[in-house]
Amino acid sequence: MPKDMRTWIDELDRAGELIRIAKPVHPHTQMGALLYQSREKALLFENVAGFPKWRSLGMAPANLRHAALAYGTTVEKLLPTAAERALLRHPTELVRTGPVKDVVLKGDQVDLTKLPAHVAGSEETPYIAAGLMIACDPDTGVRNVAFHRLQIKGPRKMGALIVPRHTRAILNKHEERNEPTPIAIFIGHHPLYYMAAATTGAFEMDELELAGGLIGEPARVVKCETNDLEVPYDAEIVLEGRILPNVREEEGPFSEFHDYYVAGMGKNPVIEVDCITMRRDAIFKAIQNGSEVEGCVFHKVPFGVAVYNHIKNIGGYVNLHNLLVLPGLFGIVVQMTPRFYGEAKQVLMGVLSSPILHPKVAIAVDEDVNIFNYWEVLWAINTRCNPSEDITVIPGVRMHPMDPTGDEPIPPGGPFWHRVGGKVIIDATKPPLCAGDAARLPYQRLKPMGWETVKLEDFLPK
Repeated sequence: MPKDMRTWIDELDRAGELIRIAKPVHPHTQMGALLYQSREKALLFENVAGFPKWRSLGMAPANLRHAALAYGTTVEKLLPTAAERALLRHPTELVRTGPVKDVVLKGDQVDLTKLPAHVAGSEETPYIAAGLMIACDPDTGVRNVAFHRLQIKGPRKMGALIVPRHTRAILNKHEERNEPTPIAIFIGHHPLYYMAAATTGAFEMDELELAGGLIGEPARVVKCETNDLEVPYDAEIVLEGRILPNVREEEGPFSEFHDYYVAGMGKNPVIEVDCITMRRDAIFKAIQNGSEVEGCVFHKVPFGVAVYNHIKNIGGYVNLHNLLVLPGLFGIVVQMTPRFYGEAKQVLMGVLSSPILHPKVAIAVDEDVNIFNYWEVLWAINTRCNPSEDITVIPGVRMHPMDPTGDEPIPPGGPFWHRVGGKVIIDATKPPLCAGDAARLPYQRLKPMGWETVKLEDFLPK
């Protein structure tokens, strides 16, 4: 059975991970606060105040537990499972039509202000944060799917932040020719489509083929109404339009993944929407941004996968156990068993030079440290790290352009927007295997008497 946002809602419901909210909730004044507070459960708003007949889904996934549910695994096995699945591809399957074509609105029928896009932060206006933008290279036909925040500016106009990556490269080619960039934006699908869109790979990687690999079946697509692009036939909503060539307008502020508004505000590209297609009873997808909410979850897994697959073969082989992306997305913890002196540092350098631009803090810990308990990571830093030898700061490195701590020599809007700052590696591992048992013994963690057989739950009242 094909997987879409509705099968995902059913899966969350069966797992007891969905809360249905029947009371009226206004997306501009109430929804953001409710989403930001719901870190454990997904929310389905069944009465969107001011937007009759609309429903809206948010915080789905709300955490790594939900992400593991989408992948059909556990939190502990999430990264290794996702890393293996990320190597698979399924070519898309073109079909004649689908539910996303139930309603077709063109020209003056288009009115973005009638979509129940919520206001995520107190300093901003309504944004579509769950829109995945499809664009094609005009020379090669290579397709790209990516997250882009979309500010609703009028019935047919949106502002967009285009970070210098693949969509930006496609936009550059069109702007050099002073021609619009055809785009299609789909809103609302299974979370693995969003994981695919958040994956950073080679420019030639087709994220819809990757989505098929993650899900285990081809993504079925239909032709757009007003351009030659193809979109998932079972999405909830599709916006068809054009990025206007060499047009820039003020865009922002927007609450981004790191819990700040300092993130690419300024003269950014403008989109004109020509057509909306949607399901007859479309459910809007709301993504709340900020630290450790849904917007972060959609990036934590693909970012971790990209780093995991990048570092696992450094030096030919790394005894790599797991990996965790830390809050704010600028830090990575690697769980490994170092075999040689300097191997942990070598792996951490790989973390900082991976396909992902975000990491600026890279930490290595041993297999006996539970990386999902942040206190254990801090414990390892405090007890296994000699700052004079195990901490290395690298100055003057290109960093993520949304990191407010860096210097911004070139502002947003153009192809060279970036920030520069320092990065750090922290080796919080024991002496390596080659050091021998005598050197490793002092770092053996204490184990209480009976730790393997005596379980607290056996002594609790039934």
